[in-house]
Amino acid sequence: MVQTSVIGCGNMGSALITGLHRSGNHTVTACDLDPDALEAVADYVDHTTTDVAEAAEADVVVVAVKPDIVGAVLDDLELSPEQTLVSIAAGVSTDYVGARTDANVVRIMPNLAAETGNMAAAITGDDVPDEVRTLLDDVGEFAEVDESQMDIATAVNGSGPAFVFYLIQAMKEAGIDGGLEPDDAETLAAQTFKGAAETVLRSDEDLDDLIDAVCSPNGTTIEGMEVLWDSTAKEDVAAAVNAAEERSAELAAEFSDE
Repeated sequence: MVQTSVIGCGNMGSALITGLHRSGNHTVTACDLDPDALEAVADYVDHTTTDVAEAAEADVVVVAVKPDIVGAVLDDLELSPEQTLVSIAAGVSTDYVGARTDANVVRIMPNLAAETGNMAAAITGDDVPDEVRTLLDDVGEFAEVDESQMDIATAVNGSGPAFVFYLIQAMKEAGIDGGLEPDDAETLAAQTFKGAAETVLRSDEDLDDLIDAVCSPNGTTIEGMEVLWDSTAKEDVAAAVNAAEERSAELAAEFSDE
């Protein structure tokens, strides 16, 4: 089993802990100064602690804290070159982290779907060990990217779930307006997104071909797609992603100035 510690048991840290527990392949220590945060994850870990030194004993140490306190955590964290430090702080570069630790540094941008084993993650680092790849495989899918691509990756898969929730909500509300019960509309909309995403991941066809496969001539889908093709929906989604990317770059600039 991979010995892993997670420092910071907020939303993302706890989601990762829950996902690792589901896989059954990890010995996990949770570390946080908040006793309530530790209590919330206690059933999903082998050990909880408020002592960073205890968390530092793992093979893989995940730092899952807010960007503005990463520096303080790293100052208290003594790791060896044989260990791997995984940072998930948005906008905090591997150079910033690497200058403050002797450990091998890997940076990932995960999302909250780690909790259910459906996470999408971007990962970067000079040496990504198999233990980290195993960790990510156990909680979802991942793509290895260059450090220079982490801002756009942060926007696509880190911020992306909120954009998808927004689109699910829009489809749900359309269903309600058409007469569906709210719970039924939400189930149909959410499961449709889930099934469509799974189809994309499993299919060798490109997205245009998948759209064409659903659009029977003179059918219902083609009528709806004509509305989308004539709209600015694609441009609006791109604008949302670009705004998130720009904010990630701003955060990175703040750390590069320190």
